[in-house]
Amino acid sequence: MIKVLTVLACVFMLQGCITKIVTVPVKAAYGVTKGVVKGTAAVVDAVIPDGDDDKDKNKEDKDKDQE
Repeated sequence: MIKVLTVLACVFMLQGCITKIVTVPVKAAYGVTKGVVKGTAAVVDAVIPDGDDDKDKNKEDKDKDQE
């Protein structure tokens, strides 16, 4: 019974340390993945134009006509 209480006490006391051990690598992996995804999206947008520039130009022309 004493061993069980000791283990439970240790678990509650070390809870903050365990949280740090788990969350630090997860945050690092998230940061790296986020950067890779943004870089990949930028490359894909540069290689495969989807006509966003044309749409923006047409919108600006319409706005000028309305003024």
